[in-house]
Amino acid sequence: MPCRLRWIALAGLAALVLAACAGGPQPAPATAAAVERPPQQPQAASSPEVTLSPETGAAGPPPDVVVYASDLAEDALYEFEFWEDPASPMGILVGTPNEGGELDPPPENDPNVTFTVPVRGGVPYRCWIHMKVGTPKGWSQANMVWVQFTGAVDAANQEVLKPQTASYLTAQGPEQQGWSWVGCDLAGSEPPEALVTFRADGEVTVRIQAGMEGVGFDQFLLSPGQYLTQPPTSAIVEKTTGG
Repeated sequence: MPCRLRWIALAGLAALVLAACAGGPQPAPATAAAVERPPQQPQAASSPEVTLSPETGAAGPPPDVVVYASDLAEDALYEFEFWEDPASPMGILVGTPNEGGELDPPPENDPNVTFTVPVRGGVPYRCWIHMKVGTPKGWSQANMVWVQFTGAVDAANQEVLKPQTASYLTAQGPEQQGWSWVGCDLAGSEPPEALVTFRADGEVTVRIQAGMEGVGFDQFLLSPGQYLTQPPTSAIVEKTTGG
């Protein structure tokens, strides 16, 4: 290359370098094209799984309430006696001697058994007695008891079935002697009216009064579910937690 042309080229390059150092305009760098994301679909809020327990308002009914005669203290009995029977839980039942006399319903204070049980308020229960029908004698067929509760209410939230009043359920067994599960019914009512509902959670008093001399029982059952309409098929109902 001739010297004159080489000088011109070098002079041009130097001019470019000086322009860059002086902050002159530079060509813009190439940039990647922006990518537009497709709109995301909104996600439904997740709900935690909640497990309800009997203590917090269970999805199912509370457990059955079962009381064995062998659980009772001696001072729970008034003119009842502890009897032995190998068919009963722990071999014990309670009953009244049969002199053939006639007994009166509440509020008359005839032979009775009194104890407390835990219940759930607002839950319908069905009451069952595992009764031993005794030998008939005189006025007695030895097959009936009357049952009362504290804290029981009707559909209008009025107290019913209170001890020492004329409001009670009747459990009358068959004439045939021996063991039978007997429902507690309101005299003259259909089975739904025999259900017992309590005003609030807590302990209530149960009073079982002999309707006939010579009657005995070894189990008391309040069922809000499994035995709400039908009696147990086994001679002994196993206790559950809370029963």
